[in-house]
Amino acid sequence: MTPELRSERLSLSPYVASDEADFVALFQDEAVGRWFGDGIQSAAEDQALFGRILDLIYPEERFPVWAVRHEGRYVGHAEVKPSPETWLDGTEIVYGLTRDSWGLGLGTELARLLTAYGHETLGLAEVHATVDSENAPSLAVLTRLGYVRAREIPEEDGKVTLHLTSRIPASPVAP
Repeated sequence: MTPELRSERLSLSPYVASDEADFVALFQDEAVGRWFGDGIQSAAEDQALFGRILDLIYPEERFPVWAVRHEGRYVGHAEVKPSPETWLDGTEIVYGLTRDSWGLGLGTELARLLTAYGHETLGLAEVHATVDSENAPSLAVLTRLGYVRAREIPEEDGKVTLHLTSRIPASPVAP
């Protein structure tokens, strides 16, 4: 279910057991991990999450989850998955890159690849993303790719999550 994807500089492939240390390091990096889900968790929780990807998500073909590589080196994590949020009935992209890969345009390239996979391969008219309102780099990437704000979701901790959507333009109706 998780196909290999390629862009000009990135290759996305299913995780393998030897990726665990890189995965945990990515999620444990405060500058990166704080934007994922509920934020930084313990290393043991991230190891358990990695185990669920290999032992549950892949075997049950729940949704695609990828290790992201640039020039053969692990640089990030990506998913295209059904949203767990009840207010968002659809599929969302999730991605994060290692700190040392920032500033190279890889975030835009990765988000473009995931969005295209959603629209073109999965045939989705809408692809969603949820982003902390303070995550300016990710918001800039998604805006650059044509995502538009659908709503603001106030969180219990006072923060705001933004729901953004990429829509395939409607085809013109023939006269």
